[in-house]
Amino acid sequence: MDTITRPIREEHRGFLPKIERIRRVADSVGVVPLEVLRGRIAEVEGFLIHELIPHAKAEDAAMYPVVARVMGAPEATATMRHDHVEVAGLAEELDAIAPELEGPSLPLEVEHALRRILYGLYVLIKVHFVEEEEVYLPLLEDRLDEAEARAMIGAMEAAAAREKARAL
Repeated sequence: MDTITRPIREEHRGFLPKIERIRRVADSVGVVPLEVLRGRIAEVEGFLIHELIPHAKAEDAAMYPVVARVMGAPEATATMRHDHVEVAGLAEELDAIAPELEGPSLPLEVEHALRRILYGLYVLIKVHFVEEEEVYLPLLEDRLDEAEARAMIGAMEAAAAREKARAL
């Protein structure tokens, strides 16, 4: 189906395997050797920092204002914006716990914290994407013309590129 929100839907589809990977990494905490876990955590952090958080900031900058405008409610996206804040907070927690992975073994409390952070990220991101796909994108498809949608998507791409450059 070719819709005006296709670029956003395609980007979301591209993220889905990486989101599922977060759950699998959480499942592997305390099961795989620490060296393997270190690499998996680094992959998750790379995805969050270089892909997902720039995407979220682009939504905040370019898509959510359009959603609020077409809904006629300036605070219509407040809960979704809060999801982005929570994802960033969990990403910071994951980064803060990374030094604990450098030792010869992982203390039980660190295993618990890693699982909490990773499962929290997984659920929050998964539900967030479903809400966007089922509520916001159909709304935009219904209320925007092609030119408005192209402008919004162009603004999102520019905002994401700026955020990715900052993350380097």
